[in-house]
Order: sequence, then C-alpha cells, then structure tokens
Amino acid sequence: MSRVSYYYNKEIGNFHYGLNHPMKPLRVNMTHELIKNYDLLSKMDLMYPHLHQNLIDSIDFTKFHSDEYIDFLKRVNIDNMKSLTEQLMYFNISDDCPVIDGVYDFCKMYTNGSMLGAHYLNKGLSDIAINWSGGLHHAKKHEASGFCYVNDCVLSILELLTRFQRILYIDIDVHHGDGVEEAFFNTDRVLTCSFHKYGDFFPGTGALNDIGWGQGILCNNIFII
Repeated sequence: MSRVSYYYNKEIGNFHYGLNHPMKPLRVNMTHELIKNYDLLSKMDLMYPHLHQNLIDSIDFTKFHSDEYIDFLKRVNIDNMKSLTEQLMYFNISDDCPVIDGVYDFCKMYTNGSMLGAHYLNKGLSDIAINWSGGLHHAKKHEASGFCYVNDCVLSILELLTRFQRILYIDIDVHHGDGVEEAFFNTDRVLTCSFHKYGDFFPGTGALNDIGWGQGILCNNIFII
C-alpha cells in the first residue's frame, strides 16, 4: 500500500487577495474539512513543519527567485505600497497579484508544504505527498504572475533533483504552467507536461512548438486543449 503524506496549515485561509479576487486561499480550509469528514486523514501521515524546523528554516526562495524580488516581498505591505509604485510595476505586483497583508508569510506557508513533500519523497518517508495550498506555477524568477508570488513547484523540483536524476512535472491546470516550463526550458533533467487551454487565454504561452532549448529540446512537451 502506498504511503501518503499530507500538508495542511489552517493559517493559509486567513490570507485574502481582495473582495472580488477569484483566488480564495480559504478554499484550502474547506478542502481540509471535506478530507476530514470523509475520514481520509486516518489514511495519511500529516507533515508537520515544527517536526522539521531545520528544513523549514533552510528553505531559500533565492534558489530560483532573484534576491531583489524576494527582498521586495519581505518589505512590501499595505502601509508602504504607495511609496513603492515603481517597484510594484517592476515586479508585476498588480490586480492579479495584489499586495496582501503578510504576503511573504503566505509564500512561506504554501511553499513549506511542497518542500516538505519533496523532502519526504527524497528520504523515502512517503510515496505520495499532497499539498493543496501549493501549485503556484506562474511565478517567474523576477516577478509575480497569475495569482502566484513564489513558485513552490520549481523550488520543490529543485529539491527533488538533489536525489533523483530526472523529474516529470505534470500540470493539469487549465492555464499553461509557464513559470515551471521557463525555469527548466534548457535542461534535460526535467520534463514539463502541461495540459492547458491555448490561444486568447492567460498566460498566452504553451504552443506546440515550445519544446525546450539546448539540452532541454524535446524534454519539454506541451499538450493543448
């Protein structure tokens, strides 16, 4: 029987993108209630960050993102955002990715789950790792995009690459997983497989002829619906 590990942090639901914003972190809490009421928790091992504090403390967003971008996420808040207009534009912090209270803490919480999952897989502690608060696949090295600030997918793949020679990343979001594809576009160690709607649809990338670059050619396959 497969060993399944599951990450949940109830504080995720306290973050709010805005009244009319389609991104609702509270849905993670709602999903957890369904899991609990279907008695699925008894079939999984919970991943508790406090049991792996050294790992959590060592998570470094700059293994993928730029130093200046992460420093900005640490500094920006509702009170000082008006004085940072130029930087907001530079890092693509706008209607899709607004300044939210505690944005850096929010990023840490959802990324913790993906990194813990990668750690459990690397150490053979589980066969399947689940983090419903993760999957923010649009964030780029230097900027936010599509509701995503920090790309936990890329960071967890980088962690998995310390143990495994090759990784297959499968993305079933209706939007193209552009941030992940871009991160590994020129490597043959990560195959990105994205099932998405293409055309006049965000983010507008993910064409059939996007097959990687250099060593990454043919290791980045795109499936379009």
